[in-house]
Amino acid sequence: MRFSIGAHLRTLTLLTLCLVLSACALPGHGVPTATTIASASPPPTPSSTPTTPLVVLVLPADMPSDESNQYETAIYDLAQQNSMRFQVLNSLTPVDLSLEGLSLKLVIAFPPDPGLQSLAAAAPDTQFLAVSIPGLKVTPNLSTVGASGPPLYQQAFLAGYIAGMVSNDYRIGIVDQKDNPQSSAIESAFSNGFEFYCGLCRPQSPPWLYPIFVEIPADATADQFPAYESPLQDYIASVVYVAPQSAAVELYSSLAQDNLKIIGESLPSASMKSSWVASLQPDLLSAVQKIVPDLLAGHGGQTVPSPLFLTDVNPDLLSTGKQRLVQQTLDELQAGLIDTGVSP
Repeated sequence: MRFSIGAHLRTLTLLTLCLVLSACALPGHGVPTATTIASASPPPTPSSTPTTPLVVLVLPADMPSDESNQYETAIYDLAQQNSMRFQVLNSLTPVDLSLEGLSLKLVIAFPPDPGLQSLAAAAPDTQFLAVSIPGLKVTPNLSTVGASGPPLYQQAFLAGYIAGMVSNDYRIGIVDQKDNPQSSAIESAFSNGFEFYCGLCRPQSPPWLYPIFVEIPADATADQFPAYESPLQDYIASVVYVAPQSAAVELYSSLAQDNLKIIGESLPSASMKSSWVASLQPDLLSAVQKIVPDLLAGHGGQTVPSPLFLTDVNPDLLSTGKQRLVQQTLDELQAGLIDTGVSP
């Protein structure tokens, strides 16, 4: 039989194709299936977004609106600066803590005490700050500001210092509340501040019985104030310190009418500026603002007293140079370098 070259080539091509197809069918040489590919890939990892850290401010519902707005604004700004959420509550319970869990980084609470001692123990990863709440034990995640109340003795000491500095012939006085358990210590601190400024501080002529102490009953009425103030006039006092317990607008007005220069906790009105020497004002807000960055960094367990600030200064009565001396004395007083001479 005769074969053409073309037919022979077609036969060889057909045989080659058959051999290739049979080899593909042999075990171990199959094409990977979809199941094989899937098993070779790592399983997908679910994604998760962490909750933004939270700062909670606990304010009593009956706090004056001006004061609460100041704290809300200040803490909100601090939270924003640290890329944190901010929330205001009127109370705080264990349920509030559990809802936020580890995202709750800082709680700042004002009286009444919501039970911070136990709440702090239950949430060790959260920092707590008690403001003006006495009786708490400081722990690594519980700090206090102003727990001992306003710095009355430092205020009285500095008032005595300023009174001696701006008075005529060292003739000064103090108006305090009668039968107040702190009155005796306040009056002693005032005298100690006076003496710290000028030693014996004796006027050039008698009487030499200074400071003059005036105590007014808590229930005294405005029309009775002039009678209680009469010793200040009798002894020709020129400067008087009004302790916070006795502060009243009517009392300030009566003292100003008697041409007395006044030192107090806060200026009652703009109309009193000419008679007002300076205010010695506690400022809890500044103390809170100062400690918050430390707490957010995890540095808790701090005890911070209420700071005292010199404000509402009348430069006609307390010059720039005298202000520097007063500020230096205040700084050293709050740093513990100067003692009021009165035990808390």
